[in-house]
Amino acid sequence: MSSPTGPASGLPVRMPRPRQAGRHRRPEPLAAPEGAPALVLAVPGTPSAATRSLAEEVVSIARSELPGLDARIGYLDGNDEFPTLQSVLTHAAEERTARFEQARAAGSDVSAPDSPVGIVVPLLAGPDGALLRRIRQAVMESRVAAELTDVLGPHPLLAEALHVRLSEAGLARADRARLFTVATAADGIVLATVGGEDAVQAAGITGMLLAARLAVPVMAAALDEEGSIAAIAEQLRGSGSQQLALAPYLIGPELDAGLLDAAAKEAGCSAAEALGPYPAIGKLALSQYTSALGIAPPQTQGAPAF
Repeated sequence: MSSPTGPASGLPVRMPRPRQAGRHRRPEPLAAPEGAPALVLAVPGTPSAATRSLAEEVVSIARSELPGLDARIGYLDGNDEFPTLQSVLTHAAEERTARFEQARAAGSDVSAPDSPVGIVVPLLAGPDGALLRRIRQAVMESRVAAELTDVLGPHPLLAEALHVRLSEAGLARADRARLFTVATAADGIVLATVGGEDAVQAAGITGMLLAARLAVPVMAAALDEEGSIAAIAEQLRGSGSQQLALAPYLIGPELDAGLLDAAAKEAGCSAAEALGPYPAIGKLALSQYTSALGIAPPQTQGAPAF
């Protein structure tokens, strides 16, 4: 039985753990600010069950990194089953207005929020100009105060994701330091993207990071430009690469069906899977969101290069 001053004699006393000092101190857990705008993931491409599953996994990763995050999914080509980006933003605005009016009716002295209703994060690894214009247009048509962030790349975490997808396909060693042998490992990588020259240049930055990880040449090419894949494949072979691999610098929904298979055939090589719901995608989406809000993001640095 406890006394007024503490536990009964002989029972252990649990004292608060002192906060660790110095540079090795554990960071304080980060949570979404109260009343913060929603993170609205803008998903391109034709909606499908697979697309929904991918998007839900991405926002689930973001929520796990930032407890309390209001994360929603809006489809650029939505329909009755898949909510459009405009409708998601409109619904978020209506909900915030209702909360404000409810607080005023309860007697709270609150002023109308002046922050954006939503922070729209495009589910794109690189800058696809046509898709970004459509996302921007959808935000404008919603007539909602919302902020559009940049795309997710280039970033070291995307180089890590590309490496993992290549290794899963047996096209790269998973760990160069341990000298695992893969008989089908490529000695040259065609980094495939969509979106024209800007997208190719942006992919090339992540490509340099991937080349450093794999110690093989990596060159970017456009899937949506006729002859681009074949030309880069020929250039790699001309510089000495004999066994090529195609690595999609794409998350997945923005990729037209059959385009990747046709490109692999054009280059005469095998292809890895698209990036998909790799954990880095959710972390980078959250990083764009926290940057827009001006708050410190959770750790988003990639693992050391192999």
